[in-house]
Amino acid sequence: MNRLGLTAALVEREAIRYTPAGVPIVGLKLSHQSVQREAGVDRTIELEISAIAADRLALRMDRVALGTELKLEGFLAPRRRNVKALVLHITDFELHAADRTA
Repeated sequence: MNRLGLTAALVEREAIRYTPAGVPIVGLKLSHQSVQREAGVDRTIELEISAIAADRLALRMDRVALGTELKLEGFLAPRRRNVKALVLHITDFELHAADRTA
């Protein structure tokens, strides 16, 4: 199974582009910070991850303000064929509870 759930802030967003079939795509950079427990020890996690959103999600993401905390779902895939770097393909997202009142 290849499913990922992540809470992260939107820190960068590229301009929407369109595939040859006319599907809108937007590239993103997300920032995540949390404390995770591993082997009985708290571990501080800070990371940035590249992501993309397609179709209706790309159009929705284009309206999200930078810095907004999001709850994201998706899957990981190579950035391009024969490239080991991974990118999160977003399949759903919502504003994190703290940002819903803003």
